[in-house]
Amino acid sequence: MTEKLELYKCNVCGNLVQVILPGEGELVCCGEPMELLNPQTEEEGKTEKHVPVFIKQNENEEIIQVGSIPHPMEESHYIMFIEAISDDKNRLELKYLYPQEESKMFIKEGGERVCALEYCNLHGLWEGKSD
Repeated sequence: MTEKLELYKCNVCGNLVQVILPGEGELVCCGEPMELLNPQTEEEGKTEKHVPVFIKQNENEEIIQVGSIPHPMEESHYIMFIEAISDDKNRLELKYLYPQEESKMFIKEGGERVCALEYCNLHGLWEGKSD
């Protein structure tokens, strides 16, 4: 059974899908079961940083930046998207990113704790939490 907002990847063609409404069936692409992506939360020995970091701008706005040192955004290595998800999973903000852009996203604070996910084209899915 799938869970709301889980991410699944096809290891044949690279499709990435997110569950909007959970169901009983198995997710399949290219004739193969899709892989459930479990976000990484700690980095070991990597020179660039991947864990999303929350930076308070003012009373009503925060920045989600990928890494305490901004992640590189090169043609061959970049962050593909950032998501901000409320703890109750009832609110989601998504920003697609492209090479040469800054690896960050602005969000308005809604008084609820938030989890951030980001997807690196080389190193996969990473998660960070707000305080």
